Amino acid sequence: MKRQLRQWMIKRTKLVETGLHLVMRVFACLPVHPNRFLFESFLGKQYSDNPRSIYEALKKDHPEYELIFSKDRHRVFDDPSVRTVNRMTIRWIYLLATSRVWVSNSRLPSWLFKRKGTIYLQTWHGTPLKKLALDMDDVQMADTTTERYKRDFAREASKWDLLISPNAYSSRIFRRAFDFSGELLEIGYPRNDLFYETKRHPEIRERVYSRYNIDRTKKIILYAPTWRDNEYVAKGSYSFKLPFSLEQFEKQFGTEYTLLIRMHYLVADQVDTAGYPSVRNASDYPDISELYIAADAMVTDYSSVMFDYAHLKRPMIFYTYDLEHYRDQLRGFYFDFEQEAPGPLVLQQSRLFEEIDRLHEWSDRYGPAFDAFEKKFCQWDDGTASVQAYQRLLQPVSNQHKGESS
Repeated sequence: MKRQLRQWMIKRTKLVETGLHLVMRVFACLPVHPNRFLFESFLGKQYSDNPRSIYEALKKDHPEYELIFSKDRHRVFDDPSVRTVNRMTIRWIYLLATSRVWVSNSRLPSWLFKRKGTIYLQTWHGTPLKKLALDMDDVQMADTTTERYKRDFAREASKWDLLISPNAYSSRIFRRAFDFSGELLEIGYPRNDLFYETKRHPEIRERVYSRYNIDRTKKIILYAPTWRDNEYVAKGSYSFKLPFSLEQFEKQFGTEYTLLIRMHYLVADQVDTAGYPSVRNASDYPDISELYIAADAMVTDYSSVMFDYAHLKRPMIFYTYDLEHYRDQLRGFYFDFEQEAPGPLVLQQSRLFEEIDRLHEWSDRYGPAFDAFEKKFCQWDDGTASVQAYQRLLQPVSNQHKGESS
């Protein structure tokens, strides 16, 4: 019975997608609006990341353009001035079909029809440590197979006209992992421009402290782990258990630090911080870049947040409690993370808390490793990537290698 229901749901989904594709083809008969740009970040879940940075730079310098941000219908963006359209609606399809530019940091639905005259800028959302897309040996995600995942990804990447790269290391990987033959914009990440706008940092720190009612005498540690592909129970249902004791953190560090926990949106509501005065769930904060600026140190694992946070030259600790499984079975790494990490790798809670206790010594102990890491991965950012990105969008882009998508 379950199998029959599942097959029926798959057929129903395919019929709906076919219908939406046909609707978009009809809308594509209408003229392209030359000044219309449509942006999307993390499937419409956030007003954030590279698309936001490009959007805000373009809006500031060219108010004559029609700029629209796609959003999930259940989300409300903090900034009411942002013009939005609800994702997966007829109006959303119409705007996609008639926009001159699409800007996204993750995959759009595979059934979308990209017409000639539309430019698709894929910004992506991180420097890769974990293997990506076509480089993955075994895809462990809900409701897909390795073969289907790679096929869908290749189909999506074939629609990209431009792809932003944050460093030369990523450029080499993106070409292969995405099978991308279009133009790479080797400019750094637009979202990192904020790190170089130092005059704004006090205001941002104050905003974070106020939002979470943090004592101004305390420092902030940000915990931002990666998303683990196998953390699903079933389609649409995900599990997560915090890998260290909040009670113990409170006892040891509660007078000096506040811990902000930033989880993936699929498991954000599974972290209960009630009863811990020095811990906050910051998964709902609109843009993680502002949390970086507010944080005096960060604890992560294999997440690409390390590459962004490195621009601030602040301490990082890597709590890699499942290192062997993650490295050898789940995703695999592109480089020797254990040798090149810009900070300590710790596998047990006791070691994690020991490193937190010694944060004041971090620069002396890990400075050389950090300097090498920064030189390799932070080479292009200088605060101008957003402007460089939109300036390229305002130039003609060749679609010769694309043709019409179907």
